[in-house]
Parts: sequence; structure tokens; C-alpha cells
Amino acid sequence: MSDHGTTASRCGLVAIVGRPNVGKSTLLNRILGQKLSITSRKPQTTRHRILGIKTDGPVQAIYIDTPGLQQKPTRAINRFMNREARSALLEVDLVLWVLEAGLFTEEDESVLEGLRQSQVPVIAVLNKIDRLSDKGLLLPYLDTLSRRFAFAALLPVSAKQGQQIELLEQTVAERLPLADHLYGDEELTDRSERFLAAELIREKIMRQLGEEIPYQVAVEIERFVVENEIVHINALIYVEREGQKKILIGQGGERLKRIGQEARLDMERLFGNRVMLTTWVKVKRGWSDDERALKSLGYQERE
Repeated sequence: MSDHGTTASRCGLVAIVGRPNVGKSTLLNRILGQKLSITSRKPQTTRHRILGIKTDGPVQAIYIDTPGLQQKPTRAINRFMNREARSALLEVDLVLWVLEAGLFTEEDESVLEGLRQSQVPVIAVLNKIDRLSDKGLLLPYLDTLSRRFAFAALLPVSAKQGQQIELLEQTVAERLPLADHLYGDEELTDRSERFLAAELIREKIMRQLGEEIPYQVAVEIERFVVENEIVHINALIYVEREGQKKILIGQGGERLKRIGQEARLDMERLFGNRVMLTTWVKVKRGWSDDERALKSLGYQERE
């Protein structure tokens, strides 16, 4: 544990929850000041629980970015994602419930129902205030929301623009328990670089392909070796059908090349080293609805 002088040390787990695509991963990246959790405009981008550690003097907040909770998960991978999100609520000191300011959907109501059962203090984070065309709607929205649940706090923010994020962090810090830090001051996550590399490739695929390949893509890192300060990474991209493989590779391999270039640049920023990235695409039929295939690709509950 670091010596923080006379100031009492605070440390706690904070779950970031909400329906798909409300900006949970963007919020975590903004708080950490760098990219850790992958983002795209498509819902269900986040599949795993991802730990982001923010240490600021005597305060260490350990954020858990969870997959978006879905109302009717049909495939095995969607059920896995819901289990990941719900299990995060069992072990935390505080919850940040992210909503889109001005909107309240059936899916939001479903998340709130889960929060009512968890008995953990909840801060409602009303994201995307920069996109709210009529700011006059914010006060009535806050009023209506405050009647639904006894929140520890309600805070309008813009994760994308960085508005009110400092205030949010202060509000979180005040509610963390007095405790020794669980991680070193420089640690950012409990995830391996191999895991983060796979996630960055998956992000670029989701951004490049729009609606062409929904969620039937997984990435496995077969080789991750550092030699002479260069990181050598071999990545295998799984799809479910031959047609998807053609779409992903693109004409003359152009699309796959672009995905690789963009992922490599992000990896170099994250790892602080040059990266040599090689990618292949392979068809693995039905992997997203096969529990055994999911486990082999790293989709398993963590302790």
C-alpha cells in the first residue's frame, strides 16, 4: 500500500451498469484518461467485465465496466453477457447507473429492477447531455427519475466531452469505504495485454463493418511476444459463415488490412512499444451459441 501521509486511504469497487449503448465504456475511458474499454456505436460492444483502476492520491476507485443488460437474451453469448453484468452487482460498494439524459426505456426499467434488489448505493449518471437539444427538459427528467428510486446522487454528464466528470469522480470518492488500496498506484487494469489486444481488434471490426456482420465475431491471440522492444502479435479472427469471412477480408484484403492498421496504432499507444500485428480469419460455425466454444475463446465467468 502507498503512503498517503495523514489522509485516510479509501478504496472500493464501483460497477458501471446500464442498458446497451448508453456510453458506459466511453465513461470508463474518460475517467481513466486513456482507452481501456472498447467502444462503437453498436450495442453489445462490451462482452466481458473489464476492471479499470483509478488512483488519485489516497483514493483508489476500481471501476467495473459491464456488458449492457439485455431484456431477452436468446443466444449463449448474450446470456453470458447478462451473467457478467449481474454478477458485478454482487461484490461492489457503489453503482454508477448510466442512462441517456432525457430518455427512459423499458430496458432502463429492467436495469432499475435489478438495482432495487441489489441494495447497493446507486449514483444515476445521466450521460450525453451534450446531445440534449432542449436543456429545459433536464430538470423535469431529474425530478421524475428521483421519484423512482432513492439515489445517492443524480449527475448529468457528457462522457464524450468530459463535462462534469471531475464532479462525478469527487462524488464517487466521498462514498468509497475507508480501506487500504488493493492495487499499485500505476496499475490500470487486471486484464492482460493479450486480452486488451484482442478487444482492440474486435472494436475496429465492429466500427468498420457497420451492420454487415452483427456480433458473430471473436478474436483469439495466438502469439504475444516482446522481442527487442517490439511486440509481435498473431491474431485469429473467428466468424460463423464463409460469406462473413469474405466481407471481413474485403476486396483484395483491403478491409482486413485497414482493421489491422487501426488496431496496431491503438496497441502502440496503449503498450508504449512498436507492434507487429498479423491477422487471419477463420470460420468456426455456431461459436456464439455454443457454451464450449465460448469457453475456449475466453468467455467464462471470472472469480
